[in-house]
Amino acid sequence: MMFCRARHISGWVAAATIAVAGIFLPADVDAGMGYAVVPTTIIYPGDTLSASQLQEVEVTNPNLAGDFAKSISQVEGMVSKRTLLPGRTISVSGLREAYTVTRGSSIRLVFSLGAMTISAAGTPLEDGSTGQVVRARNMYSGVIVSGTVLADGTVHVRAK
Repeated sequence: MMFCRARHISGWVAAATIAVAGIFLPADVDAGMGYAVVPTTIIYPGDTLSASQLQEVEVTNPNLAGDFAKSISQVEGMVSKRTLLPGRTISVSGLREAYTVTRGSSIRLVFSLGAMTISAAGTPLEDGSTGQVVRARNMYSGVIVSGTVLADGTVHVRAK
């Protein structure tokens, strides 16, 4: 029975603390909730986000939570995975990096071991962003290799 009373008392203490904080804290403490990025036009899946399609708005809803974008620079150049509607916050999980190499395109495969470097033409078997590991086919031998996508669109092949 003692346990129930302690729980009720702690509930009253918590409620009193919130009430006192609401009285004595200045009103502008809650005003600075930050900014959120919203589209100004409809953005469809696969479209790349540009600054002209976006705007930053002040967050006024205290219940807004989640992984929404807080600045345009955070999402500019990323690709939408789903339809984004004007005036709605943009979820960062609904975006992806733009692909550096695309499946079926022509790329350069590079293998380095010490001072030796071997280069060959290849075709990626899957889409990949910079830093991702993708599988690619050597155009001359037909061998399938795995490698890391570099920023310039080449694939650095790993040794087995």
